[in-house]
Amino acid sequence: MADEALSAGAVARRLGVAVTTLRTWHQRYGLGPSQHVPGHHRRYSPADLARLEIMRRLTAEGVSPADAARWARQAPDTLPTDRDSRTRPRARDGGGNTIPVGRAGPAARGLARAAMRLDGAAISETISRAIAADGVVGTWDRLLRPVLAGIGDRHAATGVLIEVEHLVSRCVSAAFTLVATARPAGGSPRVLLSCTDEEQHSLPLEALAAALAEAGVGYRMLGARVPVAALLAAVERTGPAAVVLWSHTRATADPSQLTALLTAPQRPLLVLAAGPGWRTDTLPAGVVRPADLSEAVSLAIAVQHSADRPAAS
Repeated sequence: MADEALSAGAVARRLGVAVTTLRTWHQRYGLGPSQHVPGHHRRYSPADLARLEIMRRLTAEGVSPADAARWARQAPDTLPTDRDSRTRPRARDGGGNTIPVGRAGPAARGLARAAMRLDGAAISETISRAIAADGVVGTWDRLLRPVLAGIGDRHAATGVLIEVEHLVSRCVSAAFTLVATARPAGGSPRVLLSCTDEEQHSLPLEALAAALAEAGVGYRMLGARVPVAALLAAVERTGPAAVVLWSHTRATADPSQLTALLTAPQRPLLVLAAGPGWRTDTLPAGVVRPADLSEAVSLAIAVQHSADRPAAS
C-alpha cells in the first residue's frame, strides 16, 4: 500500500484541481490524506483518491461542497447516480462570486463552478459527458449556451472573467474538434461555414460544425474574419450546396456580404444568415435565418440530400 500512496501534488494533477483546493477539502470537510510515515508528509491512499474523485465529480455537477463531501466520506461505491432522485445531493443555485446560468440545470451550474475555479479537467469532462448523453445540439442548448451567456453577462457588468471565458472556450473548442475528427463524413463536403468579415466570435460556428459531423454531413470550415473576396473565392473553388455566414454582433452583420453570395456565378442552393448579429428585416430575399442550432443542422441536412439526389433523366 505504501508504494501506492500519493503526494498532494500528484493527487492534484490526477484530479485536475489545485493543491490549495485539496487543502480546503481537507480542512473544511475532512477529506485529507490518511497515511502517515513519521518524519514525512501525509500521503493519499487509493481510498482517499477515490473519495476525492467523488468530491470533484459532484462539485463539478453543481452539488454544494458540503453535500458532496458527505457522499464522498462514505464508501466509494455509494456514489449516487441519476436514478437516486430521492437521496442524491441537490445542486444549489450560485450566489456572490458565481456565473449566472438562469434556469439551466445542475450540469450547467456545475460547469459554471468549474469555470470559476479555472478547473480545465472538470470543464472538459463535464462537456464530454454531456455530448455523449445529449449530443452536440443538446449540449450546446442546455449546457454551454447558458454558461457562456452568463460569463458574457458578468464580463459586460464588471469587466472581469476574461480568463474564464478563454479557458471555457478552449475546452469547448477542443471537445467539438474531437467530435468532428471522430466522425468524418463521407463524400464531398457540401456545406461551407464562415464568419463574416471582421467577426472573431467563431465558437457557435464550431458547434454547428460538430453537429454536422455528428449527423454525417460534410462541411468545410473557414473560421473567423473571412473577407468577402476570400469567401467568394472559396465558393467558386468548392461549389458548396449551402453557405452558412455567422455574425455575432450588428457591427459585423453587413447584408452586402449575403448579396454577394446570392449573385455569385456559382450561387449556393441555400444561404443561411446565422447568429444574433443579423436583423431579419435587413436580409436580402432568398436568405434564410435559422432560429437556432437545431434548425441550422436540419436545413443543412435537407440541402445536402437535395444536392446529392440524382437528377431526373
